[in-house]
Amino acid sequence: MAEGSMSPSDKFELIKRNLQEIIGEDRLLSILKERDLKIYWGTATTGKPHVAYFVPMAKVADFLKAGCEVTILFADLHAYLDNMKAPWELLAFRTQYYEGVIKAMLKSIGVPLEKLKFVRGTEYQLSKEYTLDVYKLTSMVTEHDAKKAGAEVVKQVDHPLLSGMLYPGLQALDEEYLNVDAQFGGVDQRKIFTFAEKYLPQLGYKKRIHLMNPMVPGLTGTKMSASDEDSKIDLLDSAAQVEKKLKKAFCEPGNVKDNPVLSFVKFVLLPLSHNAEFTVQRPDEFGGTVTFTNYEDIETAFEEEKLHPGDLKKAVLSYLNKLMDPVRKDFDTPEQKKLISNAYPTVKKKKGPKSGAANVTDEVTPARLDLRVGKILKVEKHPEADSLYVETVDLREDKPRIVISGLAGLVSMDSLVDKLGVFLCNLKPVKMRGVESQAMLMCASRDDPKAVELLDPPEGSAPGDRVYFEDHKDGTPDDELKPKKKVWEQLQADLRVNADCLAEWQDCLMMTKLGKIKCSSLKSVPIK
Repeated sequence: MAEGSMSPSDKFELIKRNLQEIIGEDRLLSILKERDLKIYWGTATTGKPHVAYFVPMAKVADFLKAGCEVTILFADLHAYLDNMKAPWELLAFRTQYYEGVIKAMLKSIGVPLEKLKFVRGTEYQLSKEYTLDVYKLTSMVTEHDAKKAGAEVVKQVDHPLLSGMLYPGLQALDEEYLNVDAQFGGVDQRKIFTFAEKYLPQLGYKKRIHLMNPMVPGLTGTKMSASDEDSKIDLLDSAAQVEKKLKKAFCEPGNVKDNPVLSFVKFVLLPLSHNAEFTVQRPDEFGGTVTFTNYEDIETAFEEEKLHPGDLKKAVLSYLNKLMDPVRKDFDTPEQKKLISNAYPTVKKKKGPKSGAANVTDEVTPARLDLRVGKILKVEKHPEADSLYVETVDLREDKPRIVISGLAGLVSMDSLVDKLGVFLCNLKPVKMRGVESQAMLMCASRDDPKAVELLDPPEGSAPGDRVYFEDHKDGTPDDELKPKKKVWEQLQADLRVNADCLAEWQDCLMMTKLGKIKCSSLKSVPIK
């Protein structure tokens, strides 16, 4: 249907297609009866964009078809504020890379760039007026509200930087300074959106409408992670790399729940299809080529096992390569390759010390942590502190170590006995109310409401098993982490469990030789 012939109700249905939630639906309908909607989507210029970015791009195409005025914000300042995910010296390069990639993606799906407005955050976020509004917000917003708003988006650490708590306020102000009616984002942004609804009126600005996409799972069926190569497809991956990753993708026969391959069909391939069709080519003996015109039929065929995972993956591979080819072509030039190198420079690892020598490198990486699986043999109350336990821990050494943990009142003593945990073993021993603690028990911890969970090693683990992080397996731990060097403090700031309860450091998963380490239920909280 042509844009000019669309009624307000037609535009509304196209705008809300495949969205999980809309806050302010009544306001959206009222605006559409009078004029076209002004909307923005923003992206912080941090890690490399992957194919999941086609999900918001598909909605941008819907918004344009519905006559919306669309602004795309490259949130460069946000990228720096979010625990410095984008170092200041790399910020300009990464923003340039994001702009090039996003525009190449939009061109690959047939979106005319002249209908879009592209803005960089630092073009207006450093102005006198914007800065004054930031100061005004800081006089209204509590620490609790700022941390709560950013809980699903801003990297959560034990001792958060003030910059991360400013992040939600800036995102709220963007709605006013970009002069839009609505902001679009993933459902993980919901707390920031409700934060904006609460605080913008206190500054004298109107509430905006908020449109939310569902979170599409990565190839492994969980969150798409930059550290797990099998969970994501980079936009510049070769056709062979894409095929290899798709072959490994979670796509259990008949399982339509959290199926990443089906999700990509639903949220990207079908909405972007010019004829609203999805064709699966297969030999006659396996049912022959079949064409679907809606997602429900695809899901039903898969659930009833009339559509085989292998055939579905081959079809997705074909469609996906057609989307990615223009992006690959745009970045296959010396200039663009240099840009990528500048934006994401390879960190050269220093050579480790010879076997048996102390690790004296100044590079702060988690390889310097002596993390091991330990078994708690006995738990007693601390004789001088009601909030502390004294644990006797088997680490497969000559004798057990004594570990002091602040778990009293949070975890029962009985539940700890004979339990395996992860212990940091090269901190300098320290006396805690008269009793020396010789290691640290690692736990996922939430402040509000207070909750603590031990990190669980994989099934089959044994005391003494080494614990390490993906991409940082090599290297020798320090004999002892010197307090003056603050190595542990620097590394702990990026230790957390992610949205899938998996322990990680800067998106690198914590592991043993038997698999990944996780907690039972806490999500997106620090590890202490």
